[in-house]
Amino acid sequence: MRKQILALTVGFLSIASFAQKNELKAAEKAIKKGLFKEAKAALSVLESTEDSMDPKYKAKYLFLKGSAYGKSNVSKASDAYNKLFAYEKESGKLKYTKLAEPKLSELVQFVSKKAIDQYGSKDYKQATNNFYLTYKLSPTDTSFLYNAAISSSLGKDYDTSLKLYKELQEIKYTGIVTQYLAVNKETGKEEDLGTKTNRDAMVKFGKYIKPTEKTSESKQADIIKNIGYIYVNQGKPELAIAALEEARKSNPKDINLLLNQAQMYIKLERMDKFGELMEEAVKIDPTNPNLFFNLGVVNAGEDKIEEAIGFYKKAIELDPKYGDAYLNLGVTILNQRIAVIEEMNENLSNDKKYTELEGKLKTICKDALPYIIQADQIERTEGTVSTLLNIYDTLEMESEADALRPIFKEMRGQ
Repeated sequence: MRKQILALTVGFLSIASFAQKNELKAAEKAIKKGLFKEAKAALSVLESTEDSMDPKYKAKYLFLKGSAYGKSNVSKASDAYNKLFAYEKESGKLKYTKLAEPKLSELVQFVSKKAIDQYGSKDYKQATNNFYLTYKLSPTDTSFLYNAAISSSLGKDYDTSLKLYKELQEIKYTGIVTQYLAVNKETGKEEDLGTKTNRDAMVKFGKYIKPTEKTSESKQADIIKNIGYIYVNQGKPELAIAALEEARKSNPKDINLLLNQAQMYIKLERMDKFGELMEEAVKIDPTNPNLFFNLGVVNAGEDKIEEAIGFYKKAIELDPKYGDAYLNLGVTILNQRIAVIEEMNENLSNDKKYTELEGKLKTICKDALPYIIQADQIERTEGTVSTLLNIYDTLEMESEADALRPIFKEMRGQ
């Protein structure tokens, strides 16, 4: 009886194997003719038997499945190809792997281009999906996961974005890349030539000169900053602060992390904490003019005029072309007029006191004038011109005011 059962079982397996062979032949013929719908129909009959398929047909089945679905269902196609790679790696026979690898590469390029186009047209939801799919197709290309996180954040899908940023943290993504640069002899412009081998070859052939390399900064601080902003947008500021504070524990002297934390306090309107962090930042990076500028802003906002003036002057000392520092310094000095003008209005009937205050007002304007002029020379704006006119009128500098007034009218479209 046992022999009969064995014979029947073998018979069933032979029938199943024969059916699999026929369906695979039908699918292969359909694919060669470009009849992918028919190919999918033939392969769908075999899907339920995929795990128990005759080993001599399984690799071919997975290859044909990937080919049939291709660009019409990239996720399903790539899943078939990846199963094929794993199966043939285990068996030691890479017959179909060699055929499938370039096909999967084509799918990666197809999906990544679609994602880039969608991002460019601000279709952030679909861009997120396709950037993430590209990452899944090619897990070594972790930059696509980063792009997916950015896209979902821009699309205000904060839950998805948070999930993706945390996935980036889990894989310890840095985003650091090395660019292999050289100057094109024909155009005189520096270009990124992709790889060191390619760059060196181009230089050797004489088409490029001045080879250099540039390494980008880590994106880990940006990831933590973005996680913080997501928490703020979700109405969870305490989690935003906690995320940044936790990150800084492992690297307390990372200036980018510190500045991101400081920016978070601005968003939360905690200027006291922002000021504290700026003072800490100055100790870490004492030659950074932006840090002193920010300290000037904080102190001016707290009516600490002398301190603000000192910080703005330090920023200018470090960067003599810092237009905003000149402007803010001049405006901070000018803001001292407010108290003087209020006192003048209270002493309209007291000629002596009024004249004394008027002189004080002119002194303030004279002190501020050179800084506003410098700011205007670095970058002329409606604000710098308006402020200069105000000062010229106060100081009765008629010729300077008359020269500037038509410029101001033109800027305002009058």
